[in-house]
Amino acid sequence: MRSPSAGSVEDSSSAHFQPSRRRTSPDGIPPVEGLRMPQVQWHEPVMVDEVVALFAPVPAGWVVDVTTGTGGHSAALLAAHAHLHLLCLDRDPEAVRATSERLSVYRGRAIVRHARFDRLGEEAARAGARAGSLSGVLFDLGVSSLQLDTPQRGFSYWHDAPLDMRMDPTTGPTAADVANRWEEDELTRLFTANGEVRFARRIARAVARARPVLSTGQLSGVVRAAIPAAARRHGGHPARRVFQAFRVAVNEELELLSSTLPEAIAALAPGGRCIALSYHSGEDRLVKSAFAQAVSGGCTCPPGLPCTCGARPSGRLVFRGARRPTPIEVTRNRRAESARLRAFERTGLEVADVDGADGPSVSGSFGVIGDVSV
Repeated sequence: MRSPSAGSVEDSSSAHFQPSRRRTSPDGIPPVEGLRMPQVQWHEPVMVDEVVALFAPVPAGWVVDVTTGTGGHSAALLAAHAHLHLLCLDRDPEAVRATSERLSVYRGRAIVRHARFDRLGEEAARAGARAGSLSGVLFDLGVSSLQLDTPQRGFSYWHDAPLDMRMDPTTGPTAADVANRWEEDELTRLFTANGEVRFARRIARAVARARPVLSTGQLSGVVRAAIPAAARRHGGHPARRVFQAFRVAVNEELELLSSTLPEAIAALAPGGRCIALSYHSGEDRLVKSAFAQAVSGGCTCPPGLPCTCGARPSGRLVFRGARRPTPIEVTRNRRAESARLRAFERTGLEVADVDGADGPSVSGSFGVIGDVSV
């Protein structure tokens, strides 16, 4: 399911909030889809300049920001690229409210909806985008600052709060449900899959014995006590990987990502791009695999030989491997430290490799982008 991950600062997907930067909707301009919200704090999105540059050459039309958070990437794309419209999805109602306020100045070019990203196709169709017509899809994965920096949401081991961790607090089981209902063997597998290999069994047994486990402070204490003192001196907070494991399980993050990535790639128009920011190795592995599958078309022929298996590649990598944030950005924003950026472009005509990207050239037609209705 997942591979070990060192992560960073509670594996957040977003930069810290900027307390001095506050905005409200301009007078007379109603928020997106009719919502008017109180003041919120904006955060600096991770690798925003790189994301904006990667979407510059895509055809005019809809880009779907499937994990919009407080709308930082979406706002930057709208400001930089007049040829783009943004459909912003998030499963967190608070994020939807914040983004609706932030993007109210782009009325007519932005739609914000409360939805999980596995509803990408359905929500794009509601916005008027035909299948295979999207200019882009953006994934900014993991937990956001809006969630992490709100103690009562239960994502942080630095604050004592109810053990919740739901990105959408209106539905689904909580982290307390997982801690108190899962069998010890299930918890062991969960912790192992999230990098807690050495002490997974010890921690699972300790959690089971401590039931009911109802708060973040209690869970953090149980994990700390289960790990030998010598091991606690290394690798950051001892509960970091366990909290990540609970969060991923509660929100079905990897299952949803695995099923949605191929759908996002298939929804692109020729020249459209899928950009993904990952923050731990489990996410990055799924993104890398999905892009590689699309580039090869599932080709099973020996490397270096002409393809004879009938595979049909659908695009290319925009650049080889994953890009990282600059040292300057990491210094400014520690939560960007673990970010990995990958980019895929759908192609409709045979192309040569660009920017050192490897993968077969692609031929064939995938349709044309339609007009955008706003």
